[in-house]
Amino acid sequence: MASADLRDELLCSICLSIFKDPIMLRCGHNFCRVCIDRALDTQDESGVYSCPECRGEFQERPALMRNINLHNVAERFLISQQEQEEITGICCTYCVDSPVPAVRSCLHCEASLCEKHLRAHSKSPEHVLSDPSTSLEKRKCSVHKKILEYYCTEDAACICVSCSLIGKHNGHKMESLDEASGKKKKKLRNVLQKLITKREETEDRVRSLEKRRRKAQEKAAGEAERVTALCTDIRRRVDNLEKKVLSEISMREKQKSMSLSVVIHKLEIKKDELSRKMRHIEELCNMTDPLTVLQEPDTGDLCDPEEEGGDEDTGGHDKQLHDGDDLDVAVISHTLHTLCEVISGIRSGIYVQDPADILLDVNSAGNYVLISDDLKTVTWAEEEQNRPETAERFLCNQVMSRRAFTSGRHYWDVEGSGSGWWMVGMCYPSIDRKESQSLIGDNNKSWSLWRYDNQFSVMHDRKEIQLPDKISSDRFRICLDYEAGQLSFYELCDPIRHLHTFTAAFSEPLHAALYVFEVYIDGHKYYLDSWVRITTLTGKYQKIPYL
Repeated sequence: MASADLRDELLCSICLSIFKDPIMLRCGHNFCRVCIDRALDTQDESGVYSCPECRGEFQERPALMRNINLHNVAERFLISQQEQEEITGICCTYCVDSPVPAVRSCLHCEASLCEKHLRAHSKSPEHVLSDPSTSLEKRKCSVHKKILEYYCTEDAACICVSCSLIGKHNGHKMESLDEASGKKKKKLRNVLQKLITKREETEDRVRSLEKRRRKAQEKAAGEAERVTALCTDIRRRVDNLEKKVLSEISMREKQKSMSLSVVIHKLEIKKDELSRKMRHIEELCNMTDPLTVLQEPDTGDLCDPEEEGGDEDTGGHDKQLHDGDDLDVAVISHTLHTLCEVISGIRSGIYVQDPADILLDVNSAGNYVLISDDLKTVTWAEEEQNRPETAERFLCNQVMSRRAFTSGRHYWDVEGSGSGWWMVGMCYPSIDRKESQSLIGDNNKSWSLWRYDNQFSVMHDRKEIQLPDKISSDRFRICLDYEAGQLSFYELCDPIRHLHTFTAAFSEPLHAALYVFEVYIDGHKYYLDSWVRITTLTGKYQKIPYL
């Protein structure tokens, strides 16, 4: 009751809520700042101000004085109220002044009790005590209003004594609540253990994926750094090339300018000499005294200036002009040659990629091929494997990869047996799985490199191209540039050797495919040591540019 009385004292008479920033008027009454401001605003027009509680009037709008003490009391009361509301568990039914946590609940009285009221509570058998609960009604039978004491295993329901004796559960197998609860807890623990195992598996998978993501991020960062360094080097080389070419052009221009200046100076002197001779000849022609004209010396030189040795100067001048026309050709040729070297460096640096991770699809494997546990090796089998017949399975001794490539540049490496017959290549997923022409390279949906009788050929759409050069290595690389429509085969020797490149406009995803041969002689099948293994080579074979 004390708590309720204190709350009444802390209520604003305008909003009827706990004071918020309380303001005290001169008459001594308190209000929330917002509430009294609004009340006084409505009195502005009349010019008469009064206290909303005692109606005491003021000559002018009263000054608002904050009541610090009341503010502190109201704030503490609100905090106390919040703490009481946050008390966990069930509160005692009989403690009405303030909430007190309950320690037990009486099913008979349908009440919760604190330590104090529990000591005074009846100890008779019908007063069954349990852990504190708000749903006491649910612990009684809805039909007989008695306490639920048994568990019907047939109907999976909690029942009272009357239900087991005269109710619809009469004759059913019963268990005590503790016994039934123990059995259910055992099942729940089994379920819990399974969930814990699944959660641990999920956590392991999350950690694995997080590790893969970090690796992908590190790889992307490394690639970005490599590309940035490559582009920086390209810009540096192009800038150096530009400076070198511009310097060469400037130097040649100065040399040519100086040479032409000398010729021009000589020609200017010659022009002045010719002008002087012309003026002298004109003077002789204008004379009336024939004796003076005839007595003038060197008249032959004056009359025939073309016989002088000026042709050599003119010829040299023309030759220098002709030499000047070759300047741009030489510079441009050198520039283009250098740019080609830069571009070659770009291609060899930017097209290097890590090997593709390829696993074989057992569901596509023929019945006379063995697949290794790591899904990397295919071997010819003497005995049929009796795999279930499905639409994905090849009838021949062939298998394709799980992974498909739909874009980008990729490569993968293989190693084949030195004595058997085998084929490697790539195919569309729509390749026929049952017909005789389902071998890779034997149709228009696949491309292959195959080995037989110590010879090698490439094949597509049944068109075979025998490789003329001797191949000594058993290791090969298959490179795919999907957008460029190129599928290339290399021999992994030192140095690496290009064997053949197919060009096509790829229209479907591409899968890696492997085939191992069986050999028939005189109608009998003979076993050959035929196997092909997908490998991941390192070292000198790793960084190989695409053609």
